[in-house]
Amino acid sequence: MAPRAYGQYCGVVTALELVGERWALLIVRDLLVGPRRYSDLKAGLPRIPTNILATRLKELQAAGVVRRVPLAHGLVYDLTEYGRGLEDVVLALGRWGFRAMGEPGADDVVTPDSMTMAFRTAFRPSAATGWSGTFVVHVGDVVLTLAVGDGELAVTRGAIDDATLTLAAGPAIREVIAGAVSPEEALLTGVVRVLDGDQGALDRFAAVFHLEAEPAPVVVPA
Repeated sequence: MAPRAYGQYCGVVTALELVGERWALLIVRDLLVGPRRYSDLKAGLPRIPTNILATRLKELQAAGVVRRVPLAHGLVYDLTEYGRGLEDVVLALGRWGFRAMGEPGADDVVTPDSMTMAFRTAFRPSAATGWSGTFVVHVGDVVLTLAVGDGELAVTRGAIDDATLTLAAGPAIREVIAGAVSPEEALLTGVVRVLDGDQGALDRFAAVFHLEAEPAPVVVPA
């Protein structure tokens, strides 16, 4: 099925026609982390029907957003330079959506790519300027290393042995990032558990990864 046409001459409309179909931006989100095989994309979006994933990839390729790149062991999907221009848009959407996030549903999943983009969304370069260190974060089955170096962030899967701080948390880590729970409260209530390293670095973590989570506006019908 071809992407819908809204019949308006507008940049927002054009963007929606290119990446506004369901699942399209989540495919872009995961490809912002890095090139992915078809099977990687399916694993990262476990609820997407196979035929829809194939269709969205074809549409994104036709739009010049995604390209297929040959490797020694097959093909991967990657963003084009044009597609990579969506990074600021996706991060801004993540910040905007964070304000309205509630508790996760019983069937909601956390993936390495979704958590990678969540930390990239929450990263505050100004709070990391002049400081370098690494955080290893366990959230459920996801383990990420967050390497901070003088205002820059690099996120990789898995753990390293000499991290500044290694911590474990569940979805409630959102409360620390939102500033609703202080690092001290997070430790006392078990929202965060320090597994290794400098416990005092949790204050730095909360400063470097911070997003305000104000209540979303409620519109009352007239």
